[in-house]
Amino acid sequence: MQYLVSVITDRTDLADDAEMAAIDVYNERLRQAGHWVFAGGLGGPDTATVVDDREGRGLVTDGPFVETKEHVIGFWILEAPDLDVALALATEGSRACNRKVEVRPFL
Repeated sequence: MQYLVSVITDRTDLADDAEMAAIDVYNERLRQAGHWVFAGGLGGPDTATVVDDREGRGLVTDGPFVETKEHVIGFWILEAPDLDVALALATEGSRACNRKVEVRPFL
């Protein structure tokens, strides 16, 4: 089963050198253990654009969908046999990136 692990922050700074090194080690461990699917960092909320074309509205709005202090700054997509394994992996990811994470299964 695949899980989305979203990295959540309320900070504007990106990972420092020590955090990046820890993330690289964590990513390599995921690859070697067969849990790696994909990962990526995201631009901050100020780089977001919301598109709403429901019913042909054609609305394009600069900025995030919601105004909030916290935002998603990156993510992992992991392969894990069950939620317990996904949560254990997410715990390691949270420690590596020094931020909290949210885990959701793909449907």
